Amino acid sequence: MRSDLAIQTQALSKRYRLGSMRPMHRSLRESITEGLSRWRRTRATPTKASESEFWALRGVDIEIAQGQTLGVIGHNGAGKSTLLKILSRITDPTEGRVALRGRVGSLLEVGTGFHPELTGRENIFLNGAILGMTRAEVKSRFDEIVEFSGVEKFLETPVKRYSSGMYVRLAFAVAAHLEPEVLIVDEVLAVGDAAFQKKCLGRMRDVANHGRTVLFVSHNMAAVEALCDTAVHLDHGKVVQVGKPTDVIAGYLRGDESTRKTPLAERTDRKGTGVLRFTELTVQGPSTQHDIVRCGDEVKLQARYRCPHGPVKHALITMVIYTASGQCVTMLNNEMTGSDFETLPSEGVVQCRIPRLGLAPGGYTINVFCKVNHEIADWVQQAGEFTVEAGDFFGTGRLPPATHGGVLTPQEWRIAA
Repeated sequence: MRSDLAIQTQALSKRYRLGSMRPMHRSLRESITEGLSRWRRTRATPTKASESEFWALRGVDIEIAQGQTLGVIGHNGAGKSTLLKILSRITDPTEGRVALRGRVGSLLEVGTGFHPELTGRENIFLNGAILGMTRAEVKSRFDEIVEFSGVEKFLETPVKRYSSGMYVRLAFAVAAHLEPEVLIVDEVLAVGDAAFQKKCLGRMRDVANHGRTVLFVSHNMAAVEALCDTAVHLDHGKVVQVGKPTDVIAGYLRGDESTRKTPLAERTDRKGTGVLRFTELTVQGPSTQHDIVRCGDEVKLQARYRCPHGPVKHALITMVIYTASGQCVTMLNNEMTGSDFETLPSEGVVQCRIPRLGLAPGGYTINVFCKVNHEIADWVQQAGEFTVEAGDFFGTGRLPPATHGGVLTPQEWRIAA
């Protein structure tokens, strides 16, 4: 490993075995019986073994210099989180090797690295010990951590009673302020509010400016482009492209075209329990042409769905609109508007009506998301796309230049007294 590198991976691969879970503790007889059964199955049907395996990563070679900020992008299931878990030493690779220089601080999932029964104060010192820091070192940064997290009132409360937002604020504060040589942050920052996300991005810039290395996984292309000096695109566990964030993001978005052309009902790159599945997404304006609308028009976003196990109660439906470059524009959500879907039939269509579309001309994509009983039922990124054409939004026949933002705002001007 070269002296200027913080992280180096060589032919890094991770394999998971699909199928039924086996008990952790088995007798010698059970182990022998299972081994013989597996051997017989392999001889009888040689293809079964490969069918039961899933390679989350395959032959990943990455070199990350000290002080570099690397953004990792890709679809759900591309292998991003698996890569971070290996680099964080949470799981071991199946093949290949990893070399890291210095202490690693990571924030991957809500709850990772915290003991739920311990208080916020105790978990700060626990995480410091895990990072190899002395009690005196943690104590010297303790006040900074608490101030950044904003949970000082709950320091003596077990973290199992924290909300997910409080958990993430404290976890990020610990990971970022205990001065690891490598800071790894997953999409978990999306749990926080806008002000906290801005605070975190600022802190990650500070970490990078002090010569430490940052790995940042996000679906927010604008954040990756603003924060990172290098990006890597993963797809099905393999590295597709490494380079400048603008180039890698452009390649990633071009590659999405084939995914978006796959019918929504057939998409496999989705998350969720499956108690509800979106099968079609359309955007309809006053014209008969689907997915082409004009700014200023009334627009209806319609998501057709199916519930395999029957009707569901209190479904939370969210649609998030992005520009063609991957920048988030707005979120549409039935709960925010007070529309409680007390019961959704086993199949049907949910509709979101926008009385007057305030988007500038251009191409847009939509992510769809559904929660049932506080669990993700279905989550598909870039589930649909639509085009906004020029319209008379202001009633003057004029629109702002394309370079001056993507949102049109109703406005009135006058000379104030």
